[in-house]
Amino acid sequence: MVIKSRWSFPIPSVSLPTYIFDSPTAELPKTPLYLSASEPDKYNITLHRLRHDAQRLASGLRRAGLQPGDRVLLYSGNTLFFPIVVLGVIMAEGIFTGANPTYIARELAYQLKDSGARFMLCAEGSLDTGIAAAKEAGMGAERVFIFDDGLATFEGRKVEKSTELGHIRHWTELLDTPERGSAYSWPNLQTPEELDRVVALNYSSGTTGVAKGVMITHKNYVANTSQQLHIQATAPDYKEKLKKKRYLCFLPMYHAMAQATFCFGAVKQRVPVYMMPKFDFLEMLQNVQKYRISDMVLVPPVVVAMAKHPATKKFDLSSVTGVSSGAAPLGREIIREFESIWPNGQVNVKQGYGMTEVTCAATIFHPSIYSDSFSVGEILANCEAKIVLDDDGKVEAPQGERGEIWVRGPNIMKGYWNKPDATKETMTEDRWLKTGDVAYVDKNNHFFIVDRKKELIKVKGLQVAPAELEALLLDHPDVQDAAVIGITANGDELPRAYIVPQSQESATPETAEKIKNWLAERVSRHKRLEGGVNFIDAIPKNPSGKIMRRQLRDKAALEDTKAKL
Repeated sequence: MVIKSRWSFPIPSVSLPTYIFDSPTAELPKTPLYLSASEPDKYNITLHRLRHDAQRLASGLRRAGLQPGDRVLLYSGNTLFFPIVVLGVIMAEGIFTGANPTYIARELAYQLKDSGARFMLCAEGSLDTGIAAAKEAGMGAERVFIFDDGLATFEGRKVEKSTELGHIRHWTELLDTPERGSAYSWPNLQTPEELDRVVALNYSSGTTGVAKGVMITHKNYVANTSQQLHIQATAPDYKEKLKKKRYLCFLPMYHAMAQATFCFGAVKQRVPVYMMPKFDFLEMLQNVQKYRISDMVLVPPVVVAMAKHPATKKFDLSSVTGVSSGAAPLGREIIREFESIWPNGQVNVKQGYGMTEVTCAATIFHPSIYSDSFSVGEILANCEAKIVLDDDGKVEAPQGERGEIWVRGPNIMKGYWNKPDATKETMTEDRWLKTGDVAYVDKNNHFFIVDRKKELIKVKGLQVAPAELEALLLDHPDVQDAAVIGITANGDELPRAYIVPQSQESATPETAEKIKNWLAERVSRHKRLEGGVNFIDAIPKNPSGKIMRRQLRDKAALEDTKAKL
C-alpha cells in the first residue's frame, strides 16, 4: 500500500536564494543571525550581511572565472562564514560541495577529483592536508584559498602562505567590492528545468561503499525546507515559540543535516544560531545554559552522552523545549532516560528519518503529537512512501510487517554525480528512491526504522537488527555505548557486541558475561550475543552519528585471526 502524506501545499517555484532572501535588494533585519558561541557580541553576522557577503562572493567568483555548474569545495569545520560560502557559490550559479574536515589527503583528493572542483577553500589549520590533496588532484595554487576560523576575516587580516604548491591566498580575495556585491543579482529561476539545476553535491557517508556525490537542486532544497516549516507552522503556538527560538549549531555544516537546518531553515525562519567550531560536550551544555537555547538538533551519540554523563545534571537546561534527533535510530528507553533530564516533562524527543538522498528529511512528527515510541513520525508533505518485500517493489508489505522503505517526492535527489549505474540501482524510472533501510508502518501511518538492509545479521536464516540490540544494551548500567555486528563462525553469522564500559574497572570478562546473560533474558534465542562481548574505548562513528560497522568488522576479523594463532 502506498502511503501518501496527509499534508499537501504548493511548493514555491523559486530559486533557493530567492526563497531565503526574497530578492537581492529586499529590506532585511540587521540583528545578529549567526553568533560566535565564544564571543557573540564581538563576532556575529546579520541577515543583511549574510546576503551581502554572499553576493560579494558570487560576484567575485564570476569575475575569477567561475562558470555556471562549476564546483567549489569547502574543506573546513564550522565558522560564521561557512553559510556565506554555501550561499555565495549558489548565487554565482556554481555547485557547492563540502568536505569532511577530518578527511586525510587521500579522501579529500578523491572528492576534489570526483567533483571536478574548480576552486577549493581550505581551513587554515588543515592547509598541509589540503595542499597534498590538491597536488594529487592536479589543482594549482591559484585555485586554492585559505579559509580561516573567522576571526582573521572579522579583523580584516588576510592570511596567506607560501607552500610547495605555490602562494596560497586568503579567501577574502574572492570577495568583490561592497558596491559590486550590492549590485549583483542572482538569476531569477522559475521553470521546472531551471529549478532542477544542481546547487550542491553532498557526499554520502560511504558506509556501504565509496562516497558518492548526491546531486541536490534548487527545487530539492526549497521543497525540503518548506516541507518541514509548513508542518511546524500548523502548531497553535508556532508564532509565539518562533519569537523565542534559538539554535546551537555544533553539528558539521558540510553535512546535509546541519546544512539544511542551519544554512537554510534557520535563515528562512530568521532564528538566531549560536555557532560552535566543533563539538565539545561540556562546552555544548555550557552554551545551552548561557544562551538559553530553546531547540536542540542532535544525533544519537549526543543523546546517549547527555543521558548517561553525570555532568549533564550540573547545568541549567530549562530553556530547552524542543529536541529532534536523526541520522540513526534510537531506542525508546534511552530516549526516556534523556527526557528525564527535564523532570517536568517539557521535552519530548522527536525522531526524524532522512538521508542525503532525500536532501535531508523524509519524515516528521507533527508538533502537537507526543512521541511515546521510537517512531520517526509521518511522511513529509507532498511525499509518499511504501514498504516493499522484493527488489522490484512489486510486493508491498502489509501494515506492521518489515520491508525496505521506498520514498518519492519533490525532495528526492536528482541522482548521483557522474554515476548513472548507481543512480539506476537506487532510483526507479518513476522516481521511487530505494532507501536501503528496513522499516515498518503502524495503523497511524507512523514509520519505524529497524536498521540498514545491508547491516542485518542473518542467524540460521533469521534476521537480527543490530540497532534493536544496541538500544537494549544502552539500558544496562555498565554500558556507556554499544555497537553490534555479525561475525562468521562455523559458516554461520553470530551477533557480537562492542561495548564502551561506564568505567575501565568494569571492563572485565565477568562483566562481559554478565552483559551477555542480561541481554539473553530479553531477546529471542537467535538474537543472543553468541559472537561474544568485547570492550572498546570508543565506538567508531562518522560525523553524522552513524556507526562505522566496517571498521568494527575489520577489528573483529583481526581479533579472531589472532585468537586462532
